[in-house]
Amino acid sequence: MSSPLRIDRERDALIVVDLQRDFLPGGALGVADGDEVVGPLSSLAPSFRVVVATQDWHPPGHVSFASAHAGRRPFETLALPHGPQELWPDHCVRASSGAALHPALPDGALTLLLRKGTRVEVDSYSAFQENVGPDGRRPTTGLGAWLRARGIRRVFLGGLARDFCVRASAVDAAAEGFEAVVLDDLTRPVFPERRAETDQVFATAGVKIAVSRELTE
Repeated sequence: MSSPLRIDRERDALIVVDLQRDFLPGGALGVADGDEVVGPLSSLAPSFRVVVATQDWHPPGHVSFASAHAGRRPFETLALPHGPQELWPDHCVRASSGAALHPALPDGALTLLLRKGTRVEVDSYSAFQENVGPDGRRPTTGLGAWLRARGIRRVFLGGLARDFCVRASAVDAAAEGFEAVVLDDLTRPVFPERRAETDQVFATAGVKIAVSRELTE
C-alpha cells in the first residue's frame, strides 16, 4: 500500500487541466469517461490554498483544427515546418459554450484561471509553455514564476486529457523544478492504448503518479 501524501497548503498547488465542456462526453472532442473526474476534482479543490484551472481558448481557424487545413481530417498529424501538429475537431473556441469550464468546478476555490492556445498559429498543451511555434521557440505562460512567487514547490495535476495537456503540463512542471504528481484516477486519456508510452514519458521526466485516495490533509 502506498504511503499517504499530506497536502501542504503553503507549498502545494492543484492544477486542474481543461475541465471544459468540449472535452467531456458529448463535446466536440469528448474524452471517454471524462465526466467521471469532475466531481472528485471539484471536491478536492478546496483542500488547496492555490488552485490553477487551465482553459483552452482557441481563436477560430486555430492551427490545431483540421478544418483550418484543406483536405485534412481530425486525428491526423500534420508536418509543419516547426514540427508535427496533431489535428483535432474544432473545439474550445473562445467564448463558446464548449470552451466553458464545467460549472461544478467551484469558482470560489480557483486562485488562477490560465487560458492557453490563444494564438492562432501556435498550439498550447502545457500550462507552463506553449508548443513550438513558427519561430522555433516555446514561449512561457509565466505560470512557473507565478507559482514560485507564492512559495509553491509541489503541484498535483488532474483533468483532461492524460496523454496530452496533463502530460505536457506535468513534464514542464518537473522541468521547471517543481515536484510534479499526476493524480491518475482524476484524469482520462484520449488514446487509452498509449498508456505505456505516456507512463514512460512521465518516468523519464521524473513525474510521479499517485491516486487521490493517498492524499491527506
